[in-house]
Amino acid sequence: MILVTGGLGFIGSHIALSLMAHGQEVIIVDNLSNANLQTLERLEYISGSYVPFVKIDIRNTPALNKVFEQYSVEVVIHTAGFKSIEESALKPLEYYNDNVSCIMSLLRAMQRTGIRTLIHLSSLAVYGQSSLILTEDVPFNYSYPNPYVKSQQMVEEIIRDTALTDSEWKIAILRLCNIAGAFEHAVLGEFVAPLPKNIIPLVLQAAARQREYIELRQQAQTLDRTVERSFLHVLDCCDAIMATLKWLRIQPYTCDAFNIAGQNMSIRALLSEVAKVTQTEIKTIDAPFYSYAEMDQVGATAEKAHEILQWQPKRSITQIVEDGWRFYQQTLKGH
Repeated sequence: MILVTGGLGFIGSHIALSLMAHGQEVIIVDNLSNANLQTLERLEYISGSYVPFVKIDIRNTPALNKVFEQYSVEVVIHTAGFKSIEESALKPLEYYNDNVSCIMSLLRAMQRTGIRTLIHLSSLAVYGQSSLILTEDVPFNYSYPNPYVKSQQMVEEIIRDTALTDSEWKIAILRLCNIAGAFEHAVLGEFVAPLPKNIIPLVLQAAARQREYIELRQQAQTLDRTVERSFLHVLDCCDAIMATLKWLRIQPYTCDAFNIAGQNMSIRALLSEVAKVTQTEIKTIDAPFYSYAEMDQVGATAEKAHEILQWQPKRSITQIVEDGWRFYQQTLKGH
């Protein structure tokens, strides 16, 4: 059985559904801070089966221990945590408390109950470096002034130090780019909050006329003055998880990291792509000056994942937008 933390969130729910589609037994834990039970109902409806769910905050180690004791968990996929670079600058304590405390509690519970296989979802932002060709051997910039980035750097250090204490650990750290899109046929996707924290949901709101305009920052040292990011379809992310599981099962011991990246695109070019797919004009205004640090470029090569995990992205940015837009329209209709 595979336990998915944060399994009712956008990425976690897609991973859970993908695992079930591949015949895996899944249990979900989530504190519902960034999710809702409607997603659980949808997962059960799509899969046609009961999906074990426990509402807990995984920082509560005794409660997590009970979950591990009750269910025969063999693998943990850790997707829970706060993930907004911008929000973390405003709420540093919340980000350190959530992200760092979560991994400490999870590893303690796994250690106590003898579970030694973990896939941790990190971020390309962890490098603290501006580049579109990040590789896994690029050293972390520990002086990068952002609480989310620092918390992810701490999390990876904690994982590595823990793995050194026991030769039975099998750990893969997947450093993800921006994940978007939806499951095939719009059966599952991202439930967009009124104030989204990610760019694609924001732009979809503008395309649906729920938002008058997009504030566009134009202070980056790039060709069109907007930041450049790597975007990956959520189903390509799920494929990376499946490939990682397959690889981990044949490892005697490992603690390794992989970049999981897709297509690089500037925010201005992304707006044009959304406008083309939705056949809607996306209005923009100049954003006020942003005083916090912001990386001009965040992208990576995924050659290591291709060579070792036999994984590479298959879906284009156009399909990401098309699938995300299809699901978003369904939710607006109440489906």
